[in-house]
Amino acid sequence: MIELKVSGMTCDSCAVHVREALEKMPGVRSVEVSYPQGMAWVTAEPGTPAPALTFAVTKLGYQARLASTGTPSPTETSAFKGRDEDALHIAVIGSGGAAMAAALKSVERGARVTLVERGTLGGTCVNVGCVPSKILIRAAHIAHLRRASPFDAGLSARLPVVDRRELLAQQQGRVEELRHGKYETILASNPAITVLRGEARFVDAHTLSVRTDDGSEQSVIFDRAFIGTGASPAIPPVPGLAKTPYWTSTTALASETIPQHLAVIGASVVAVELAQAFARLGSQVTILARSRLLSREDLAVSEALETAFRSEGIEVLNETQASRVDYRNGKFILDTNAGSIRADQLLVATGRTPNIETLNLEAIGVKTVQGAIVVDDHLQTSVPDIYASGDCSDQPQYVYVAAGGGSRAAINMTGGNARLDLDAMPAVVFTDPQVATVGLTESEAKAQGIDAESRTLTLDNVPRALVNFNTGGFIKMVAERESGRLLGVQAVAGEAGELIQTATMALRAQMTVHDIAGELFPYLTMVEGLKLCAQTFTKDVTQLSCCAA
Repeated sequence: MIELKVSGMTCDSCAVHVREALEKMPGVRSVEVSYPQGMAWVTAEPGTPAPALTFAVTKLGYQARLASTGTPSPTETSAFKGRDEDALHIAVIGSGGAAMAAALKSVERGARVTLVERGTLGGTCVNVGCVPSKILIRAAHIAHLRRASPFDAGLSARLPVVDRRELLAQQQGRVEELRHGKYETILASNPAITVLRGEARFVDAHTLSVRTDDGSEQSVIFDRAFIGTGASPAIPPVPGLAKTPYWTSTTALASETIPQHLAVIGASVVAVELAQAFARLGSQVTILARSRLLSREDLAVSEALETAFRSEGIEVLNETQASRVDYRNGKFILDTNAGSIRADQLLVATGRTPNIETLNLEAIGVKTVQGAIVVDDHLQTSVPDIYASGDCSDQPQYVYVAAGGGSRAAINMTGGNARLDLDAMPAVVFTDPQVATVGLTESEAKAQGIDAESRTLTLDNVPRALVNFNTGGFIKMVAERESGRLLGVQAVAGEAGELIQTATMALRAQMTVHDIAGELFPYLTMVEGLKLCAQTFTKDVTQLSCCAA
């Protein structure tokens, strides 16, 4: 039994509100609350953190403490507004998707948090990653449709005039709006989170030294620490490159200009997304791919995307690398194994490097591999009380993986037991057509010793694609041969990102392709393509009527 002293209640209704809030807390079995006595009696499972219970009450505007402790002074109540100085103290380094998830979940579970940020609040995604890039990509898509669409025989097309400064202002306005609403305001309004602006380094496994923005040093002693410092663009050691005014993804998204000719070094997600966006906004684009486009994906995916790019006039040079880069008379000159390339601007998009160089991790024994923090499926590092998630770790670099890891790390740091399961992790590349994948490719399944088979459905068999007059691409399903259990899906389609979550849920539910083939899917949707592809394991879908089940 946990007894709480609750002050601030003025009637029986207040007691009801307190009881309802406590009943919602994980681990709580039953609650009794007395307004006249100012008490709450909580029966909970062993290990339920008492600070989480007191914080659940203080969030309602009342004051709460364990009945065995002293009454907080007016100064303490004013300063901490419900924060319990005896509560578990968690230091969170960073303020992006992983760090925010860890901070908020930790507070929800009764901890107090000191969050350290050396740069702009919000991290990569909202400031220089997902949000601005998707705005740019959407603007480029609109420009492309105004220039050319499948319906131009009946709808007039017009070459768009691109005002990059106006587009940039619109883009940054939305970035600032989201940063303020989803990061700055939330942090400022949460009494259990203290934001410390400065650069952190570990002194030992329970102490940080923070060089604050005013140049002073401040120590932060913690019970647990979470590292969510993200990553920055990686720059390859190409001779001459460092002396040129090349773009990274960050500077490209902040540029006020559309170059006449843009060369792109790299062929992974960021490279292909930005290459197509700038091509659609008016640049002539040349991509230098060390291997091929999206080389980690199924070969059919690479080939389909390359076909789409070439149809839009984007030059793709496979098996091509720059041996030297120079900048003369306002032009970039790239020496490559495919010859010399001249361009007005150069985008370097060859991956991202974890931001861990100033944390002093080696000194305290945190293991890293190729610059990334090694974590287990509970997000714990090699040092027991230190956790990490997101792009600074060895996890896949997606913001939803980062946030999922951050929230689970918080549960584990506060006495819980949560695992981040990446066995069915969806991924989307926001090109046009989009590329979306989940689970295993056929070659990966066979490499694991699984007797697998696959079927590929071209989009000219999907009614939604037909009525869109946009049938380039495919949906491919991989299944275990004997049972039909779904193992993976790869899709290249205009709305592949909107259908992949259905495939992900089917994977998690261990559905077979026969289960999927028998499900009801809304007609004239792209996600119906999953049903049709599943049906190809047992029948010829070209012989079905439009909406045959």
